[in-house]
Amino acid sequence: MQMKYALWAAVLVLPFGVLAQEEADSLSFWKKGGDASFTFSQVSLNNWAAGGQNSMTGTFMLNAFANYAKNKSAWDNSFTLGYGLTKQGSDNLIKSEDRLLLTSKYGYKAGGKWFYSGLFDFRTQMTTGYQDPPTNSSVISEFLAPAYIQFSLGMDYKPNDNFSLYISPLTSKSTIVMDDSLSNVGAYGVEAGEKYRGEFGASVKSVYKKENLLQNVDLFTRLDLFSNLAEEPQHIDVEWEGRLNFKINDYLTAVASLHLVYDHDVKTSEEVMVDGVSTTVARGPKLQSKQLLGFGLNFKF
Repeated sequence: MQMKYALWAAVLVLPFGVLAQEEADSLSFWKKGGDASFTFSQVSLNNWAAGGQNSMTGTFMLNAFANYAKNKSAWDNSFTLGYGLTKQGSDNLIKSEDRLLLTSKYGYKAGGKWFYSGLFDFRTQMTTGYQDPPTNSSVISEFLAPAYIQFSLGMDYKPNDNFSLYISPLTSKSTIVMDDSLSNVGAYGVEAGEKYRGEFGASVKSVYKKENLLQNVDLFTRLDLFSNLAEEPQHIDVEWEGRLNFKINDYLTAVASLHLVYDHDVKTSEEVMVDGVSTTVARGPKLQSKQLLGFGLNFKF
């Protein structure tokens, strides 16, 4: 438990640790900001002839950045936290959003719009995830189960503050599964009984953001690619995220987002009937998708 709380403290503090350096540097070298949003919806039924269930859904999202640029140096830091829950009738709570993402990238100008760069990327979820909600009897994820850590060296193309294309031929990817029950069955690509898997390969990371793409509409999109060059380099893990924020006024906003993941190490299973008996059959990886369409409060800082 001590290790868990220590990791929590490090993950939450690290993206903002760069602010301590601000005392020694001119404020003009830093660009900081972000946004926080909370979307909420509720359905309440009473003697409703058509039937249905009461339901409540709430989702919180935080996106923050702290970027430093001076002379030939550029240091970009971003932090994303999201959590959401859904409650239907008397069923157990269902997790609808849960992620923690930290990225830190340092670059030294090579010439033109190119930078020699190194990147650190950490991502995990915060709470228990279940394969069978709302029954919630089969655990499929925990904090640090899985967690992904990437270290890489490469070149970063930054023509402006809105776009970045990072290309790395030297990428180390670590998959961590700290939960015993998940590691014992070899979840998320680790060997059965192991809590760690290391991969070496190449990666590409692209980020584009634009305020007022249309009037009062902000766009954010991110694409991450990774290929394990040592094992089946033709298999490319893909993660893409796109988000639109529709500003209504200073505090109200509508959000539409789509998150797609295809990871060759995340195997799936399904229940099939064999001779009248329900049997769990292992399947290969599948495209994972998550959509969000909500209306709620938004605060920019």
